[in-house]
This record gives sequence, C-alpha cells and structure tokens, in this order.
Amino acid sequence: MKKLYSANNLMEAQIILNLLEHAYIPAQLFNQHAQGGMGDIPFTHAYPEVWIMRDGDFERGKTIVRTYEKTPTVTGIINCPTCGEENPLNFQLCWQCGSGLEIASQ
Repeated sequence: MKKLYSANNLMEAQIILNLLEHAYIPAQLFNQHAQGGMGDIPFTHAYPEVWIMRDGDFERGKTIVRTYEKTPTVTGIINCPTCGEENPLNFQLCWQCGSGLEIASQ
C-alpha cells in the first residue's frame, strides 16, 4: 500500500478516489474524519489521503492524478433561453425551469 495523494478537502479526495475506481485501481481513503481534529493536531495530518492498495498500480494512479490536476476549471455563466435565469456554464439544465442549456451554449 502506498500513499498516492493528499487532498485539500474531502470532496477532492473523493473525486480522486472515483477516478481511480473508474480505472479499476483499488484505493482507500484515510483521514476522512480527521478534519474535526483541526487545532488539536497539525493541519497537515488532517488532510484526507488516498492510498493505492496494490503497489503495481502506483504509476498509473500518479498519471490519473496529474491529469486531474491539469484539467482546467471552467467558470462563467450561461443564460437560460427559456426563462433568462443565469446558470453556471457547466450546467446542462436550468436550475430554475429545467430547460436544456445545450442550445444556448452553441
């Protein structure tokens, strides 16, 4: 077992864990409940960690993490063509009326 990744938060650790799962790389999440100990323990010891179960998968796992880290963050807004409500650019449906946003983004 090897430590692959120390995440900034639990959500990021879960994303990495899911990416590894989709690549059929067994991994385990540690420190998912350690955030409650912040202040009593050093903050670096409370970071969620993703560990690879099989040492042979470590390099493949590192490649997945590097790809994740290089993925650009998409920001911006899109206006719904039906109701005019602002939605994040990565939404597929309007949160207000449920209309499709694919047409508006083209």
